Amino acid sequence: MTLLLIQQITDTAKHLADTANHAVTTAALPTEELRFGDLLIKGGWVMIPIGILAVLGLVIFFERYFTIRKASRDESNLMVQVRSSIHSGNLESAIAICRNNNTPLGRMLQKGLLRIGRPIKDIEGAIENVGKLEVSKLEKNIGILGIVAGIAPMFGFLGTIAGVIKIFYDISKTDNISMGVISGGLYVKMVTSAAGLFVGIVAYVCYHVLNMMVDKVILKLETDAIEFIDLLEEPSK
Repeated sequence: MTLLLIQQITDTAKHLADTANHAVTTAALPTEELRFGDLLIKGGWVMIPIGILAVLGLVIFFERYFTIRKASRDESNLMVQVRSSIHSGNLESAIAICRNNNTPLGRMLQKGLLRIGRPIKDIEGAIENVGKLEVSKLEKNIGILGIVAGIAPMFGFLGTIAGVIKIFYDISKTDNISMGVISGGLYVKMVTSAAGLFVGIVAYVCYHVLNMMVDKVILKLETDAIEFIDLLEEPSK
């Protein structure tokens, strides 16, 4: 009885030792690193249109950003010069100052100065029309960012669905339903969804940033236009 108990203890200890050795060996095996570049390549052909959308969105954002930022610079000095020229009765000088300024506000004021002598309503209408034209120039191509924000995630989901279809097609042909086959192909195809969502989120944020910048420029132009009309009405008060 004692010998049997000793034999059982020995077998149990041996089994535990073998299990521990196997765990150590498995942990010592080098694991394959998940590289970002490899995932992008494995994403398939859908990554090409997603990449094009990403580049297009960035180009439009930075081009519009610097254009709008230039239009939103402080033009208080321009208003001071125009006011001084009008008060001194030198209309040609005021027009030349606005022409040389070459900004949305400068073009608006120039149009108003060229209408001096007509009713105030006509001057306001001319300034308003130029303002609308300048705002439309600032908003040029911003809508494309909204399109990118909408369709980039769709391309990502399309790539994932196409990958899932291929996985199940391969299973139907090979009759191999192992979890390794399914998960191995699926995690690669999910890269397209992640890439599409990332591009869409960035484009969405950039779209609204530019719109907020344009809104600030519009408010500033309207404020300066009102100040200019008040300036023209001063002599008649």
